[in-house]
Amino acid sequence: MKHVGVRDFKDHATTLLAGGETLVVERHGTPVGFYVPVHAMDRPSGHEALGRLGAALEDIYARTGLTEDEVAADISRPRRRRS
Repeated sequence: MKHVGVRDFKDHATTLLAGGETLVVERHGTPVGFYVPVHAMDRPSGHEALGRLGAALEDIYARTGLTEDEVAADISRPRRRRS
């Protein structure tokens, strides 16, 4: 997973997207979006993966009592960068 700033994403989107790597797009160190590649020829698998992600999130909500907003806030919290 690669972290990129909004400006870098805007300036180099074609190259970044062609890399096929999952991207976390950040503004001032705070995630504002994610890019998860799905190969154009394998869209059914992409839809299946999104379905599994949704089911996993619903399971997390049920087991922990957390809400979608609480999980989103935790994901959006700025992280210290590793050296």
